[in-house]
Amino acid sequence: MSHPGFLLTEPFEITTSSGTPFKVFTPFAKAVQANLLDSPPAPAAAPRITPADVDVEAFSNWATETEPFWAADTLARHCEPGEDAALRRLEAFLSKGAYDNDTLGAGSTSGLSPHLRFGEVSPATVWAAAVEHPHTAGFLRQLIWRDFAWHRYFHVEDLETRNVREQFDQFEWAWTPRAAPGSTKHAFANPDMEPDAVHLEHLTAWQRGETGVLLVDAGMRELWATGTMHNRARMVVGSWLTKNLGIHWRHGEEWFWDTLVDADVASNPFNWQWVAGSGDDAAPYFRIFNPVLQQEKFDPDASYVTRWVPEVHTPLYPEPMVDIKESRKTALAAYEDMRSGL
Repeated sequence: MSHPGFLLTEPFEITTSSGTPFKVFTPFAKAVQANLLDSPPAPAAAPRITPADVDVEAFSNWATETEPFWAADTLARHCEPGEDAALRRLEAFLSKGAYDNDTLGAGSTSGLSPHLRFGEVSPATVWAAAVEHPHTAGFLRQLIWRDFAWHRYFHVEDLETRNVREQFDQFEWAWTPRAAPGSTKHAFANPDMEPDAVHLEHLTAWQRGETGVLLVDAGMRELWATGTMHNRARMVVGSWLTKNLGIHWRHGEEWFWDTLVDADVASNPFNWQWVAGSGDDAAPYFRIFNPVLQQEKFDPDASYVTRWVPEVHTPLYPEPMVDIKESRKTALAAYEDMRSGL
């Protein structure tokens, strides 16, 4: 049985002219927009819920579970869950009169992703409110991207463990199953999991925001403190992990699953595969984000990086763990080896 409402469109509603699922975003987005024009979202009234509808025992068990240790401090201060909070955030976002999903210090993203993830506001409600505002075209496209991730997950059920592009099975990413978050009592990767595995040292530094690469470290520290991360920073930290460090995207996906408040089973692996190059519509798959150039372009006043890495201009801040240019060359060579080996 289907219960529409979590997405703008259902996976069986949007197909190519031949009846197959879309694998490229742009034609998918056009099809979704056409569908929404024909049948505009009409948010339904909230259902009446009685005590009999609530599993009190299950809720009690959930409420008494031990939370991750960081949740009681900074994370709690940055997150306000609930439907009322979601509607207030939506209203505040629309009243700004601007949407900027790239500039890191702008503070002009919606902040609605956690509320959408937990069903505290429906995408239909958000779409119906935002479509009336001329500055939200880019934002509406992000809502469609969210649908795209879920549509692909509907058709690729093992998205979180299998490379969508099978040729990436030949790519020599560093991978240690026992380094998965939650596999030990420690939140971070532990070198004892696999002796002499250099990538675990790199993975731990990446998780802690101690790579010596300013934008990468700022993004990872924002994640740890707030449970979220700016979209531009997500692309940069993902590219750095998978391409400059050569570590498997699954390590990044698992870490985000444990730390992001908006991580869901479709968007999280879908976006990691996109940035790694192994997923749908990840063209060019060999694109490598230069974190220095990204910072210069999207954080020109350094307000974002200095907020999260205040020690940057002191001896406490480390040198980059790997050279940006050399690691890029290594990654491109690895991509070429993969292609030539097919």
